[in-house]
Amino acid sequence: MKIKQKEIEKEKVDTTNWGSWGCEPSTFDWEYQEDETAYVFEGKVIVKTPTEEVEVKGGSLVQFPKGLKCTWKVIEPIRKVYTFQKFDWHTWEKSLEE
Repeated sequence: MKIKQKEIEKEKVDTTNWGSWGCEPSTFDWEYQEDETAYVFEGKVIVKTPTEEVEVKGGSLVQFPKGLKCTWKVIEPIRKVYTFQKFDWHTWEKSLEE
């Protein structure tokens, strides 16, 4: 299971109706019960899985797969919006090329 991430301008993703979440610096374990797609407005987090370590920061669109077990280390206060609805990453990337 891999985390997908792309730095992108907020205007390139319609986050209307997505939930919001924020967190101060801390460390905690997490398991994703559903696929989650999130846009990070600000902050910096290191997400460590059994197979990789990913830095997530402001300006990133990121996708976490269902079943992913990880540890979040919030380095700088984070503010994000997220959705559990199906997000077709491939189609979205192709639309950016047009």
